[in-house]
Amino acid sequence: MTAAPKFRWLGRIAFADALQLQEQAVAARRANSDVTDEILLLEHEPVYTIGRTPDRSSLVSENSLPYPLFAINRGGQATYHGPGQLVGYPILNLKRYGQDLHRYLRWIEDVLIELLATYEIEADTREGLTGVWVEQRKIASIGVGVRHWITMHGFALNVCGDLKPFTSIVPCGISGVEMTSIEKETRREISVIDVAKDFEKMAGESLEALAARSEASVAPNA
Repeated sequence: MTAAPKFRWLGRIAFADALQLQEQAVAARRANSDVTDEILLLEHEPVYTIGRTPDRSSLVSENSLPYPLFAINRGGQATYHGPGQLVGYPILNLKRYGQDLHRYLRWIEDVLIELLATYEIEADTREGLTGVWVEQRKIASIGVGVRHWITMHGFALNVCGDLKPFTSIVPCGISGVEMTSIEKETRREISVIDVAKDFEKMAGESLEALAARSEASVAPNA
């Protein structure tokens, strides 16, 4: 039976420091497949990131961005991370969850949609696009990396705070997209730490269920 993942709340942390923690966590699990899965939850100091792509048009004017830029080993175009955003970096061995990247991406989306429902926000996905949306407004971005079936990077859910830094880029390469947040949708003050606690409960339960289904699907017939 797959052990429940550990959750670590890191508070507000620089992107480079979080990236190093992810690299170390992935290396530990490549060296020892028995290491328990882990999900890092945090906020970032203001930063822009872009994935593995020769097309950098989503940066608009790369040399005039107001905050540092990191090119990283995830899919997708440019996005912004900063205070008021819950960032989650699952470090999971997907061999425990069906070894299916598409299923993993849908799992992230489903957990975030379920989480937003607890704040009375009706969120959904959009055909052909990764992430979570409230009507035509994007509230969560997703970009993952996978090495030897071990995941890194993950999601960024806009909880509260300033969304203006998104206007310096084309978020996720989608022209004209409007970004939103839990605070903006509910018109209530919401803290990132409270949302992180709710996410931990929901994600832990749903990951255990996903692992159980995967184990049942490969179990030999009695």
